[in-house]
Amino acid sequence: MRVRWGHILIGVVALGAATVQAAPLDQSLVPLMRPLLVQQAASTPITFEVAKRRPVSRPVSPQVTAAAARPSKLPLLGPDTSLMPYLRPESVEQQVLFKRSKLRKGSVCGDIAIQGKPVGRVGSKNSACGVKDAVQITSVSGVMLSRPSTMDCGTASALNKWVDKTVKPTFKRRGPVVELQVAAHYACRTRNNRKGAKISEHGKGRAIDISGFRMADGEVVTVLNGWRKNPSQKQLKKIWRGACGPFGTVLGPNSDRYHKDHFHLDTARYRSGPYCR
Repeated sequence: MRVRWGHILIGVVALGAATVQAAPLDQSLVPLMRPLLVQQAASTPITFEVAKRRPVSRPVSPQVTAAAARPSKLPLLGPDTSLMPYLRPESVEQQVLFKRSKLRKGSVCGDIAIQGKPVGRVGSKNSACGVKDAVQITSVSGVMLSRPSTMDCGTASALNKWVDKTVKPTFKRRGPVVELQVAAHYACRTRNNRKGAKISEHGKGRAIDISGFRMADGEVVTVLNGWRKNPSQKQLKKIWRGACGPFGTVLGPNSDRYHKDHFHLDTARYRSGPYCR
């Protein structure tokens, strides 16, 4: 009797199609199972081993559940077993949880991104100065301050927002930025230290002066040297503009001779909107 291989091949394909129809699995599994169907039709013994994985919470389709209930010689890939599982060692998870717990413990102003410690009321001999609920900030949005800086939570939140939304993205390629160089924070004094002038926002815990930005490789971009020099000029002006909004007053080298080497940022508010020069 002559055996026609073409007929046998057609029969194998038909057998594979019938088997797939009998067990309507997810269509994404069919390409993985096709070689198995062909080899089973040729009566070739196959061993298929699936490594044990940690359960992953996924929705199970009714088709997969129904197919699993039927007796079948084909191995079924359920939601708990995957050819490319997402595995994360427990040690990594523990480190993440520990770090987050540590950050939460050291956070102030109800924001985990603002790190420091509460100071409470800061008084002064001058009744025009002082902070009711002061905090001492050490870092915002993962960027350190060159020295702990005292301010109120409104100023700390504005500083955090500015660093997160403007400073870090601006220095992303050049940096990352890891430190803000603080020129001044809380101090009971008049504006620009002039005799007879009004009390500065520094004396109310609502201001901070930033003179430079330190990158991860040790490079320091200063306001004094970079404001009129490329490539720092473009970046510093972008950072200065980004502060206008989170802060009510933003003063830089173009404002007056008192601010040629730093940015003055305070949260004083005006009816006409932010004052930025």
